[in-house]
Amino acid sequence: MTATNPIDALLAEKGVLLADGATGTNLFAMGLEAGEAPELLNETAPDTITSLHKNFVDAGADIILTNSFGGTRHRLKLHHAQDRVHALNKRAAEIARAVADKAGRKVIVAGSVGPTGELLVPLGAMTYDEAVEAFAEQIEGLKEGGAEVAWIETMSAPDEIRAAAEAAIRVGLPYTYTGSFDTAGRTMMGLLPRDIHGVVDGLSETPLGVGANCGVGASDILASLLDMTEAKPEATVIVKGNCGIPEFRGTEIHYSGTPELMADYVRLAVDGGAKIIGGCCGTSFQHLAAMRKALDAHTKADRPTVATIVERIGPMRNKVATENTAETSEARRERRRSRA
Repeated sequence: MTATNPIDALLAEKGVLLADGATGTNLFAMGLEAGEAPELLNETAPDTITSLHKNFVDAGADIILTNSFGGTRHRLKLHHAQDRVHALNKRAAEIARAVADKAGRKVIVAGSVGPTGELLVPLGAMTYDEAVEAFAEQIEGLKEGGAEVAWIETMSAPDEIRAAAEAAIRVGLPYTYTGSFDTAGRTMMGLLPRDIHGVVDGLSETPLGVGANCGVGASDILASLLDMTEAKPEATVIVKGNCGIPEFRGTEIHYSGTPELMADYVRLAVDGGAKIIGGCCGTSFQHLAAMRKALDAHTKADRPTVATIVERIGPMRNKVATENTAETSEARRERRRSRA
């Protein structure tokens, strides 16, 4: 490997790891204004970011993500900060590193790497090599600040995932990646959950984990989990789902998930084969504490069906999966064998 593998080491100790919850929605609750870049808070309000990480560690997180999701030059240029990529990402990692080092137990600092917001050739103007360069610039800052893993997340385009992975390898940081699957059961650029494993085939280093984050609701990401773990049962699969379904209350977005719902999401994720489980949009410190309690108390049970997920967590927005609710994984495998 390009570097040590902190995820496998902690998995060997704990079996399943709890990643943290939402960055953006919690920062909005802590005073971030709409239109502001969260990454700038690493310099202007470091105590706020420290508090964010500490609250997640106190809630039981094994992995915390740096406040650097929009940390490429392409995203930072929207805030006239494209010349501060290295400094902002280094500071993001330093803040998280300081919290993790005071935790009294092993907490992994993962450097959050989100999409550039640009389309790659031929759909857009950004070349693959330019994407690699942009991600490498960001990941270098994260590594220097103390991040142990490049956490590539909320991705839609396979080529952009691959570019970020290649950048991590170039910088010498192990990496994970997750796609964001929408109401059609695939990413915006058409990637299916079962195909997530092969995106970086042929690169010199393999990921420490792959999976899904964000997307729509908790039910949908659990259905994606079943597809991912069925396609490659031995893989370290990550799910970091939204806290229920987003809904507008006036001009504000709220998420429907209760701590009890997110606790049951954790149990179903473990039963479905996930090795790293966390929350995305709407997942508060209180939600994560309930998730920690559920994870610690749960013994892995039978693999759920989509029908079980819908019954316990609520309806899905993925119409394709909903139509196939009655079909079990075993039935799908039998159907595939009959075609062979």
